[in-house]
Amino acid sequence: MMTSVFAFVGAAFLIAMVPGPSTVVILRRAVVNGRRTGMATVLGNECGVLMWGLAAAFGLSALLLASQVAYDIIRMAGAAVLVWMGTRALWQARRAGPPDEGPGETAPVSLRRAYWQGLVTNVANPKAGVFAVSFLPQFVPQGAPVLPTLLAFSLIWAVIDLIWYLPLVGLAGRVGGVLRRQSVQRGMEQVFGVLLVGLGVRLATES
Repeated sequence: MMTSVFAFVGAAFLIAMVPGPSTVVILRRAVVNGRRTGMATVLGNECGVLMWGLAAAFGLSALLLASQVAYDIIRMAGAAVLVWMGTRALWQARRAGPPDEGPGETAPVSLRRAYWQGLVTNVANPKAGVFAVSFLPQFVPQGAPVLPTLLAFSLIWAVIDLIWYLPLVGLAGRVGGVLRRQSVQRGMEQVFGVLLVGLGVRLATES
């Protein structure tokens, strides 16, 4: 049993290190709006991770593998969310006005909104569901109770993801605290906006 747990922990850490839409959304919030806002986004993302893990444990996310229609619906919804957030970031960068050499005024974002952005980004990613239903069961030891083991692995998965993002948010928040010039803030919003739109288009067009 312990061998399976250690193997799962190592694999979960490797998976957490792979950047994706959630990473871009989290870093954007931490860099532009500070560590507290970035942390709220992380908590939302981890709730999404936990939801997909629970769905895999109860067999709900298996529907994504069985139904192309269900997968496509979630895929297009996720793509729309990413494109919307990216477009909004580009619009906010444009509204910031001409670059200057003074401190930039970053539009405040509530912790609740940051949390929901993290949650929606994760839940609207069908790859997370397919990954959960194909990844978690591989580590269930033979003879172990399946449902309790999958529930425990789902919680461990969310905790490991949280541990990975904590230092990233801290570093991104520190960097964002140094880069307060409006021209730099505009540039970062433009970069994050392009990345989000690109990820959304890629998700929408992939087969």
